[in-house]
Amino acid sequence: MQQTPATVTIGMLIFPRMTQLDFTGPFEVFARIPAAKVYVLWKQIEPVISDTGLAILPTTTLHDCPQLDIICIPGGPGQIAVMDDEQIITFVRERGERAKFVTSVCTGSLVLGAAGLLKGYKAGTHWMSREQLTYFGATPVASRIVVDRNRITGGGVTAGIDLGLYLASLLTTEQIARAIQLSLEYDPVPPFNSGSPESAGPEMVATIRQRAAAMLSERLAATKRAAARLGIR
Repeated sequence: MQQTPATVTIGMLIFPRMTQLDFTGPFEVFARIPAAKVYVLWKQIEPVISDTGLAILPTTTLHDCPQLDIICIPGGPGQIAVMDDEQIITFVRERGERAKFVTSVCTGSLVLGAAGLLKGYKAGTHWMSREQLTYFGATPVASRIVVDRNRITGGGVTAGIDLGLYLASLLTTEQIARAIQLSLEYDPVPPFNSGSPESAGPEMVATIRQRAAAMLSERLAATKRAAARLGIR
């Protein structure tokens, strides 16, 4: 008799003003993993609006969320408010401490840091906020995927697809992960070579940083508050 594969429970937190591709990129992969059950989590079952106006409906509240094998936190401007939200940080901490894999995309890693889950770990995040990981006792790494024991953190936004495929290979096999990649036709050949600070050049990097200056200042203040609550700095 063929053995039925055990169900893998994956919880993906969403929140107002998140960057939707941080969530939808890995979700598209996770939903194709055999025997995976993906829970889309928020405080209430009501539409959550992303930073660009996309409405996403949660499937499960934080209160009703079952035990998770994997927790995944996206990023985006809304992450700033999340870091000061005691209910969410407590939820992430408690579920992360019991999860098989603790994961994030983009600045979702700062939420993991605020929950005390990255101290002593290498981690990645969006290039504009990478240095903020040090406030949580983490070592920043410039990479699409950063793996340190059971902490798997992605770089900015599109790296969530990479993270999803890597996790799929751990949960199943490389062959299945490759098949998911093919089904998504994930074979990026961008029209421009400006997808990283190194390839974009210093002038464009300075322009993007200037545009985001107010948000980055708010994020840093939230990071410092979270680190102070943890007693790290």
